[in-house]
Formats: sequence, structure tokens, C-alpha cells
Amino acid sequence: MDVYWLQQSVADLPEQNDWLSTSDMARLNGMRFEKRRSDWRLGRWTAKRALAVHLSLPADHQALAQIEIRPASSGAPEVFLADKPADVTISLSHRAGIATCAIAVSGAALGCDLEIVEPRSDGFIADYFTTEEQELVARTNVADRFQLLALLWSAKESALKALREGLRLDTRSVAVKPWAVRDDPSLTFQPSHGSDSWRPLHVRYDDDQLFRGWWKLTNNVLETMVATPSPSQPIPLLEAGLCLSALNSLPKR
Repeated sequence: MDVYWLQQSVADLPEQNDWLSTSDMARLNGMRFEKRRSDWRLGRWTAKRALAVHLSLPADHQALAQIEIRPASSGAPEVFLADKPADVTISLSHRAGIATCAIAVSGAALGCDLEIVEPRSDGFIADYFTTEEQELVARTNVADRFQLLALLWSAKESALKALREGLRLDTRSVAVKPWAVRDDPSLTFQPSHGSDSWRPLHVRYDDDQLFRGWWKLTNNVLETMVATPSPSQPIPLLEAGLCLSALNSLPKR
């Protein structure tokens, strides 16, 4: 299954709000805290831009205002065009002034997440990770442990989003392995050195549901995506959109 991916930062975000719908503005005006408002705007901007490219829609602000992302009863984002459900599945994440949107076919189970590689306490490890994950951390080189912890946590967040449950579920109900599906217990974590390339991972939920996915590290920001059906390596939407624009601008023969 193809999964498409777009990332934006606060530097890409317009100052004006004319790309937001009336209902978007009502939600924004109901938010009290500036950080929450800023994160929400960045997430919606990223999603609308991604959807415009993916669905071959106009990308001007008036057209973007016609795209709405509404929360389902589970809290998961759902896309509406002209007040009708769109035939896509999306997942959103934002962290430290960066947002990402992943898009797949309608009906897919899809989740994505961003995390910063940063120190985590022993208490955090004991409270949120499975015994097997804790053992993997313990046998990982000390210099690489914070990267591994960011990866494990991010992959859990992605899987919980794909399950449409979020942190309502115990994080230990999803078990992460940062490699393709293999049963060899001697495998160890191989860190990324900022090569900006996607690597496979998989997450198992309660021993009966398997999510396959991908991860990569860019400038200390770790990104994960998991899905069912099994996803191919994420396709960058901005590059796809630029290629499409270039093709459309060629003279007709």
C-alpha cells in the first residue's frame, strides 16, 4: 500500500487565516492557549496542503478553506470536501514547530508521529515499555539509547493512532521492534546517523494484530509511520506535487 507524506514547519505557515473554513475558525477561536493554537494551525495547514497535492485540488487559500479535517468520535482526523467525507485516511503529528501528515487509501489503519531525541528517565522506561523493549534498551550502546527510546515511543504513538485509541490504551499493549518482522531475539538496535533514509519497523498489538512501518531520523527529529495493509516506503508529497506541476507546465504537442 502506498502512503504519502508531507512535512511543514512554522516557517511555511501563513500569517493570515483565509485558508481556514468557518468551522475551522470557530475551533481556533475556542482555544485559549497560544501554543495550542499555533500547533493546531500548523497541523491543519500541513494536512490541507498534503491533501491538495494528493487529490489534485487547487492549492490557493480559497480552495484550501473548502478542505476540512474533523475529529471523529475517537479523536482521529477525518477529511471532508464540500461537507462530504473524502475517500482517504490521514494521520497527523506535530512537535517542536514541525508538523507532518501521512495519507493512505480510505479504510487503511494509519498512524504517524514525530518525536525529539532527548533524555528519558529510568522511570519513564519502566512505566511505558514492555519487558522485551526494556531488555533491548539495556543491551543497546549507551550513546544510542535516547535515539532508541524516541523510536520506541514514537512507534507506539503511531500504532495507537492507527488503532484509533491514542493514549487511552496502555502503551505496553503495543510492542515495537525497530526492524523488519523477524523472530531472532539476538537482534540489536542499529542507530541512524542522520542519513535521512527510511528504515523498517513493526509493532504488534496484544499478540494478534501486526502493523508494519518505517522510521527515519533527520536533524534530531525522529519520524515513524505504521499501517495496515503493509505500507511501502513513504512517498514525499511535496516532491510528487512539484513533479506534477512541472509536467503540467510542459507545452502540449
